[in-house]
Amino acid sequence: MATQEIAMKAPGWGTLLSGKNGLRSIALAGGVMLHATDVYLATTIMPSVTQEIGGLSLYAWATTVYVIAAIIGSVLSSRHLSQRGPRQAYRIAALLFGIGSLISATAPNMYWLLSGRFVQGLGGGLLFALSYAMISIVFEEKLWPRAMALVSAMWGVSAFSGPFVGGLFAQYGHWRMAFITLVILTTLLLLLTEKVLPVKGPQATSRTPLPAVQLLLLTGATLAVSIGGAIEKTSANIVGVVIAIVLFILLLIAEKRSAHRLLPTGAYRLSGALGATYAVMVLLTIATAVEIYIPYFLQVIHHFTPLKAGYLTVLIAFGWSFSSIAFSGAAPAKVKILLPVGACLVLAGLAGLTFTMPAVNSGTGLPLLLMCGSLALTGIGVGIGWPHLLTRVLTAAIAGEEEKAAASITTVQLLATAFGTALTGLVANASGLIAPGGITGAQQAAGWLLGLFIITPALALLLQLKQRRLP
Repeated sequence: MATQEIAMKAPGWGTLLSGKNGLRSIALAGGVMLHATDVYLATTIMPSVTQEIGGLSLYAWATTVYVIAAIIGSVLSSRHLSQRGPRQAYRIAALLFGIGSLISATAPNMYWLLSGRFVQGLGGGLLFALSYAMISIVFEEKLWPRAMALVSAMWGVSAFSGPFVGGLFAQYGHWRMAFITLVILTTLLLLLTEKVLPVKGPQATSRTPLPAVQLLLLTGATLAVSIGGAIEKTSANIVGVVIAIVLFILLLIAEKRSAHRLLPTGAYRLSGALGATYAVMVLLTIATAVEIYIPYFLQVIHHFTPLKAGYLTVLIAFGWSFSSIAFSGAAPAKVKILLPVGACLVLAGLAGLTFTMPAVNSGTGLPLLLMCGSLALTGIGVGIGWPHLLTRVLTAAIAGEEEKAAASITTVQLLATAFGTALTGLVANASGLIAPGGITGAQQAAGWLLGLFIITPALALLLQLKQRRLP
C-alpha cells in the first residue's frame, strides 16, 4: 500500500499511545530521544568543556566523531536487528550509548572525550536506526504513520531537554554531570525495553554482506575534512577538502560497481527523483549544521550564559519539529509549493543570522528578536518539507529496495550531519576562531560561517524548482 494511502487511513493517536502500544511507543521514542538529546546536550556544554580540558581546535570534532560513529551504527542496524532480535539489539545499542556517556563524563582531555563520543555515537546511531526499523515489527501497518511522526517529534522534545540538562550543569561548572544524566536515562530505557520489546523479529532470508569499502571511503572523506579543518593552516584546510572530494568520487565508483550498495539504486543521479531528494535532504541538513557553533558565538560575542545560549540555539530544532508536524498532512499539490518555499525560508534565516550574530550590539532588544526569528525561520524552512522528502524517498525507490530506502533515510541524514559539522569546523577555524581568537575571532568566524552556508539552501532551492514536475 502506498505511503499516502496508509497515512489517509491511519487511526487516531489514542490507539498508538494506549496499552501495550503506549509502552512500545515510549521505548522506541526513547531511543531517538536519547540520541537527539545527546546531540543538543553536547552542543550546549562544549564551550565549558574546552574551557576546562582544552582542545578548542577540535571543537567541532566532538560532534563529527559522534556522527561518524552513528553512521556506522545505522549501517550495521539492519544486520544487528535480524541476527539478535529486537530486544537484544536494543539492549546492546543502549549499553554502548551508556558506556560512551560514562567515558565522556570522566574525560581528562579532549582525546579521551572524543573516544567516549565515538562509543556514544555507535550506540546512538544504532538506537536511532533501530527505533525506525522496529516500527514495522511492533506495530500494525495502520499505525506506522503515527509512530513515524511520534519518533520524529522526539527531536523537538530533545531540543528542550538537551540544552536544559547541558546548560544547567555547564552554568554551575558541572558539565560532566550532564553525561552522567544520560547514563541514568539509558538505564531507565533499558529497564523498559526489557519488558515491552519482543525477543524475536522477522528472520533475515539471507545474510547480505556489508558495503565495507563504501563505508570506509565515506568515513575517510568525513575525517579528511575534519582533520584539515583542525589544522591552523589554510593549505591543510584545502588539502583536506580535496582528499574528501577524491574519496567521495571513489565512493561513487564503488557504489556503481558493487552488488551490495550503501544506498538504493538511483541515489546518485540528480536527474532522478531519488537522487534529487537525497541531495535536497543533504543540503538542508548541512545548512542547519551551523547550530553547533551558535552557543559559542552567543557566549563569547554576546556574553550569554550557557543555559540562555543553549535555549536560543534550539530554536532551529523547535522550528523544524513544529513545522514538520504542522505541515505533515499537506496535500500533494501544496507540497510542490511548500518544498521550494521551505528552502527560501532557510536562506532567509541564515541571511538574518549573518548580519545579527557577529554584531556585538545584537544581544538585546530588536536585534535579539531578529536573531531569534532567524534561528526559528531556519528550522521552520527545513521542517515544512521534511516529512514529504522522507515520503518521496520511499515512493521513489525501485521495487525490491524499499527496505534499503527506509534504512537509507537515517544513513543519509547522519552523513549530511557529519559532513556539515566537519565543514563548519573547517570554515570556523580558517576564518579566525583560533587565530586571532577571542571576541574578534568569534565575530569573523560567525560572519564567514553563516554567510558561506547560505549557499546550501540556495542550491536546494534550485533542485526543488527542477523537480516540480515529479509526483
